[in-house]
Amino acid sequence: MNSKIRTWFPWWAYVVAFVLFATAGVAMLQWSVMIVRAHVTPWEFVAKTFTGGGQYQFLLNLIVVGAVYAVLVFATNRFWIASGLFVVVIGVIAVFERMKVLVRSETIRPTDITLMASGGAGGMGDTVTNMPAGSTDAIVQMSVTVAILLVACITAALFDTRRSLIATPRRFVGRVRRGIAAVLCASLLVAFSADLGTSGSWANSFAAGFGDRAKLWDSIADAQSNGVAVGFLRLARPKVMDEPAGYSEATMRDVAQRYAKQAATINATRGADLADSTVVMILSESFSDPTRVPGVALNDDPMPYIRALKKTTTSGLMLSSGYGGGTANLEFQALTGLSMTNFDASLSSPYQQLVPQMSWAPSFNQIWNAGGAGSEAVHPYNPALYSRSTNYRKFGFGAFYSQDDPLIAKQAKRIDRSHYISDETSYDSVLKLIEDKAGASGADGATADTATVKTSNKTTSESGGRFIQLVTMQNHMGYDNWYNDNQFKASSTTGTPLAADERMHIDTYAKGMNYTDQYTKAFLDKLDALSKPVTVIFYGDHLPSIYKHASADDRNSIPLHETDYFIWSNKAGREAARKAEAAVGEGAAASGVAAADSVAENAYTSPNYLLAQAAAHMDARISPYLAFLTAMHRAVPAMEPPVVNVTQGWTRIPDGTPLYLDANGKQIDVAHASAATKQLLSDYRLIQYDITAGKGYLRGLGFMDVLAASAR
Repeated sequence: MNSKIRTWFPWWAYVVAFVLFATAGVAMLQWSVMIVRAHVTPWEFVAKTFTGGGQYQFLLNLIVVGAVYAVLVFATNRFWIASGLFVVVIGVIAVFERMKVLVRSETIRPTDITLMASGGAGGMGDTVTNMPAGSTDAIVQMSVTVAILLVACITAALFDTRRSLIATPRRFVGRVRRGIAAVLCASLLVAFSADLGTSGSWANSFAAGFGDRAKLWDSIADAQSNGVAVGFLRLARPKVMDEPAGYSEATMRDVAQRYAKQAATINATRGADLADSTVVMILSESFSDPTRVPGVALNDDPMPYIRALKKTTTSGLMLSSGYGGGTANLEFQALTGLSMTNFDASLSSPYQQLVPQMSWAPSFNQIWNAGGAGSEAVHPYNPALYSRSTNYRKFGFGAFYSQDDPLIAKQAKRIDRSHYISDETSYDSVLKLIEDKAGASGADGATADTATVKTSNKTTSESGGRFIQLVTMQNHMGYDNWYNDNQFKASSTTGTPLAADERMHIDTYAKGMNYTDQYTKAFLDKLDALSKPVTVIFYGDHLPSIYKHASADDRNSIPLHETDYFIWSNKAGREAARKAEAAVGEGAAASGVAAADSVAENAYTSPNYLLAQAAAHMDARISPYLAFLTAMHRAVPAMEPPVVNVTQGWTRIPDGTPLYLDANGKQIDVAHASAATKQLLSDYRLIQYDITAGKGYLRGLGFMDVLAASAR
């Protein structure tokens, strides 16, 4: 290029360019979440600063994004190279963000980054590998945007003769200065993100001054209103829970004593021990009845066996906190009895954000560690998914069998073109563990603090039942016409036909449900033939995010969060329960509630209640904690965090508050609940805070101990 045309750009030109590129970065990020509101554009988000009256969220995001941009500039000392790198990175993030919004109905969170970094395939990993509908358009649109900005960078660089943005006579001194500047920018950003989620902190107050009003119950609504960058940082250091009023050692001692009395009353009418039986807790990936989805009809029943079985045993609908994802959150609640409802909304993934930091992690499997033959976990997929390998160790599972373990790998089957291991393989793996008392095939051992979990004064060296946690994968997302000879055909009942891709996804999903139904029947038949008592807790974690037709109606929010569950015992288990009931005589009739009431309670549940229900089903003695969950389930049969209705309007039912259902599946207004119910809800927050964020007073108070038979 002619040297006469090239010039040394003045400093104000770099300032202008910096602001323009940073603004473009904010707009690119906002583009990724504005697709659900066609009337809102990224530029309207920017314009809100000048027209919104105190709404300066754009400027706050500009500062955050600008800090990242500044780090690149100072680190490279090449303004145009740093600018090009900046727009490429922002473009990639924006595409991933949009894909996550399309398939998971949520934004990228810090847990997605740590999950992918650890090799896990959940969260963003699943989103990227499954390429949701709309991904191609997103990639093309953002590629064009990035290309235009890169051309601007290259063109400016050709005309700019300044080699180094910050030139100093002594190179070492210049590097030190730039290094200090980069570290200062990064440090301020880290400090801001560390305190942003804490009320009253300098960062929280600073953001509030720009009009930031967190909408933590919905990451997309938060990103749309307050900015993608700020919404992401808000979750970087989540708050577990606010300390409940009155929390103290004395308060927790009162709580422990109150429910110890209730446990003693219940146990006086029960004759069995949980750890004497084998309990298999099955989280069936995406299992739910597609015939219950509003506006959707199928030409055949995909789950005739389970539908009939539910009429003969403890069963009903389970209120799920997920839609299209969130498996690990449901699993966490089922294993611990803790509820996502009680956590601060910024705690989005306990397996990633909470469990690794817990000094005391009581989980129900530890009952079998102390009083039975131990506990094991099975998951036919990547063990790094949601940090299960480390979390299961923290929970005290004696072994974890994943897809590469010989227990699964030697018999792994996939159905037709599906790339996930079948439920048949998963069930066969569990059967092998049940039939083999040693239960070891080279899996990693685990240790746990089980000193506070006791049952009938037995030890793990004695024979007994075992607890087996199974998380299946067969029906995981990605329903792309996998199966041959698929007889299922979906149709609309609303008068508006289903789109071709939605119909194909539902057809494929229904066939997967049908395979699960068949394999479950075969599995339970084999368990029925065993001489040892076995109880199965089976539940679907969430519906798949394939019902675009149904999710377009706000009234379908709750139905799209209801899955199926049942609790079943084999013949030996049913006989053991009958003997246990006979052993305590007529008093057993008074165990908790009348049969009709029990049926009504079981019609609806949430995962935190499942083991308490199983104990009642088995006529088994319980701990004070399980006594509390039993009482809580009677008062509030189902609960979950605020329900997100995946519609183009992003409405929610109710707005930004937890959802509670009664025994008929109707919403409960807890503000007008009875004093007893309010006491239970208050106790729940105290219990959960003490275990997860408090001082763990309950650990030394026997709250998790299953009362011995002699306590009757």
